[in-house]
Amino acid sequence: MFDQDTITILYVEDNPDNRLLIRRILMAEDFNVVEAENALQALEIIQKDFRPDLILVDINMPDMDGYTLTTKLKQIPHLKGVPIVALTANVMRGDKERTLDAGCDGYIQKPIDVDSLPRQINTYLGR
Repeated sequence: MFDQDTITILYVEDNPDNRLLIRRILMAEDFNVVEAENALQALEIIQKDFRPDLILVDINMPDMDGYTLTTKLKQIPHLKGVPIVALTANVMRGDKERTLDAGCDGYIQKPIDVDSLPRQINTYLGR
């Protein structure tokens, strides 16, 4: 399906325009991108023993919020060590802390900076 040597990112986002933008940015940087339209679809993908190198999670989704999804993902043994990064428009005081308290390893604000997103992703990947 994907080149084994290429970094694979699972992106969980309900907004199709946001998915398209992030996919284009990441694919231009030679990342593989697997998309989930909601938290339940992300859990389905992960339950098939899929292990991405990084997971990007939107916080505001209709079926299950990103906080709850992150908590569930952190409990899945084969995801141990996979960074989970919130990609969110929640930028009020305390939102970053709540995101990190839910188990996210990082936090990227929307609207994203197209030029700095790849660098931010590489930082969370330890590159």
